[in-house]
Amino acid sequence: MKNISKYKVDKGVLIPMILFAIISVITIYSAQSLLGADMQNLALKQVIWYVIGFALAYFIMFIGNDFIYRNIWILYGIGVLSLFGLFFFGTSINDAKCWYTLPWNLGTIQPSEFMKIILIMTLGSMIQKFNENFDNPSIMEEFKFLIKVGIVVGIPSLLTFLQPDTGVVLIYLLITVVMLFISGIRYRWFALLFSICAFVIAIILGIYFINQDLFVKIFGTSFFLRVDRLLDWSNKSGYQLENGISAIGSAGLFGHGFNNTPVYFPEPQTDFIFAVFGSNFGFIGSLALISLLIFFNVKLIMIAIKNNSNINKYVIGGIVGMLIYQQFQNIGMTIGLMPITGITLPFISYGGSSLLSYMIMVGIIFNISNETLRYTN
Repeated sequence: MKNISKYKVDKGVLIPMILFAIISVITIYSAQSLLGADMQNLALKQVIWYVIGFALAYFIMFIGNDFIYRNIWILYGIGVLSLFGLFFFGTSINDAKCWYTLPWNLGTIQPSEFMKIILIMTLGSMIQKFNENFDNPSIMEEFKFLIKVGIVVGIPSLLTFLQPDTGVVLIYLLITVVMLFISGIRYRWFALLFSICAFVIAIILGIYFINQDLFVKIFGTSFFLRVDRLLDWSNKSGYQLENGISAIGSAGLFGHGFNNTPVYFPEPQTDFIFAVFGSNFGFIGSLALISLLIFFNVKLIMIAIKNNSNINKYVIGGIVGMLIYQQFQNIGMTIGLMPITGITLPFISYGGSSLLSYMIMVGIIFNISNETLRYTN
């Protein structure tokens, strides 16, 4: 346990978090005008989730990152079991079993959101231990380590893919690649990995374009629909995308004004939250939000650079990689630059599970930044 009163809270992290909370609540409130009568309390719920989230971040600061590292394999096991349990006890929403329904009408919880943070901490611990045991590892030693990493990442990836939730699986894999890239292993492994991935993707797409009936027989209807959705973005068609682009494009420099989104599109409170914000506040507001996101990312990178602990650098690397990908993917898909994958905008989109998982991450970041302040002060 740590006496956190002895440590300072990094204002460069705290102030953006407060701004994210304000932006999130007012944008979700505006999105409610596009939603049904049973979803008119989402902004209030988001306030409650943020309050719980800040309390959770405080708790993470209290127990300290070392406590998490010591018990990370227990947490990993719990995370995997929670993903496995979805097949028996999960609630199906939009043909996906990604959630547990909480009692007393408290909503739902999505285990894969928490698995992202668990995976970052698990990989950080594995990389740190490997580098401590091998100062100059051989190719075979690195190969054995990568096999272990593949198993650790592969288990939750397979369970999440079968839910199905391809978007989160991509985040798992991206986290892994980023953390391994900064771990110091030979870069030839990445060239091999990308070559294998390119080969597999080429075969899958080849079958898809040449014979779609054969594709369905081999991979199933569910995977066919996911590939079809990913590829459909290139022609910029689709009701959700077209209306989202119209909402942003018609906003001009300063937007239509708060709580004024004249064009309807599905999922305005989650996947297309940026379209709501852009419609309300225009190009200037959107530029300000993107600038705030960039500032936050750069701040995290600076914390990692200034910190003397390698495991903290690995963890920050995984967090930053995850955040940048989700920010780029979410904003990109609302303006037609990326395929629509259902990935939310961190700290802004509505969602209890995602927000609480990010606030756990914030608590971890506060602990790391506290160490950085001790090193530099």
